[in-house]
Amino acid sequence: MTELNGFLAPLTPTGKSAIIPNMPWYYSGTLLTVEYLTEVANVRAILPADLELADEQPGAVAMIWADWQSCSEGGAELLDPIRSQYLEAFVVVRCKKDGVTYSRCVAIWVTKDFAIARGWFQGYPKKLGSVHVTRLFNHGKASPRLEAGAKLGASLSAYDHRLASAIVTLREPSETNGFVNGHKMLHSRWMPSIVPGAGNSLDQLITMGGVDADLGQAWAGDAELTLGDSQWDELNSILPVKTILGGYYREVGVTFNGGSLIEDRSLNN
Repeated sequence: MTELNGFLAPLTPTGKSAIIPNMPWYYSGTLLTVEYLTEVANVRAILPADLELADEQPGAVAMIWADWQSCSEGGAELLDPIRSQYLEAFVVVRCKKDGVTYSRCVAIWVTKDFAIARGWFQGYPKKLGSVHVTRLFNHGKASPRLEAGAKLGASLSAYDHRLASAIVTLREPSETNGFVNGHKMLHSRWMPSIVPGAGNSLDQLITMGGVDADLGQAWAGDAELTLGDSQWDELNSILPVKTILGGYYREVGVTFNGGSLIEDRSLNN
């Protein structure tokens, strides 16, 4: 009998049709970040009951636009760029578990199916969306340069409804790219049982982070951020902006090669 292969479905004898290839996965791209404060109660409401608020600035939120190019071992996707390039916009808060502070993605929209599959495997709650962000090139007149005064815009829509708009005006080089998205991620991987009322077939709390980080110079600046809702997506209603803390821009490179299991609750269902 022929063996079926693939990291995720669909499985085939060759494994070539799998929506995503085997790890490790390599990422190169840019991050445009707006950090802000919301009411602490809003962050508490979006966290599972067994996770605690961060000790410092528990109401802090990061809204991040990422312009990615990614590939697996060998880089074959780079020669078929539609399989390597995508954008995403995501929302990060911080939380605490067993005395350790983590970052946690609570909402995210991406532009490609393979990014959705990869994210669900990692515990990111990815949905399909329309994401755009100003690209920065250091030649020509159709781009800001990486310098003080550069203005970068970003937008997020889903199902043709605008959910977020941002403008970041760079001011100066920075030692950091913000603090909200600066920890290992703490995510939930779950899948309801096919049997109604039987709980979850998969229910895991996991942690993960990138390795081999190759980071460009971070820039800090001033930011504007407008959030919205639709009948299909919640953003402004769950994490509304109270106070803008600032904006950041950075070019980054990172490798993902798996995570660690914190708790497997599916064994108790």
